[in-house]
Amino acid sequence: MLLVGQLNYTWTNTESLLIYLIAGLAKVDKETAIIIFLTLNTTRARIELVERLAKMPKTLAPCRQAVLTVTDKLTRQAKLRNKYSHCIYSFDETGNHASTQLMRIVDGKDEVRYGKIEEIDEKEINKIHDSIESIRDINKDIWSIVEENSFPR
Repeated sequence: MLLVGQLNYTWTNTESLLIYLIAGLAKVDKETAIIIFLTLNTTRARIELVERLAKMPKTLAPCRQAVLTVTDKLTRQAKLRNKYSHCIYSFDETGNHASTQLMRIVDGKDEVRYGKIEEIDEKEINKIHDSIESIRDINKDIWSIVEENSFPR
């Protein structure tokens, strides 16, 4: 559970850096960017805004490419983070073996399925560790973009 907490903390810290990308790309001050960021209530919406701002003609090509690369990486990491942020956890009677149950409904042609259960095994733990490291790298990448482009801080 501590590892999942670390994943969420690392994610939240890095997602908040989108504020600086919004400020720089939209050419607004940080306070305005914070309001825009908080008005968009999903990670997906925030990332899409940053991508769309980056694709505007006024954004220089090197900056555009750097931003789109970092948002692509962030989007890929969001899947695992979302899994562990939006599930139910179950533990065996010893408390040593955990599993997740996804809070998602899947409508099939003739049936409804829900709550896919997956064990949190060593492979999953390694995925979480790898994701935390990737998110940390994304954090550094965003700061580099902010600095290289003199975005508001």
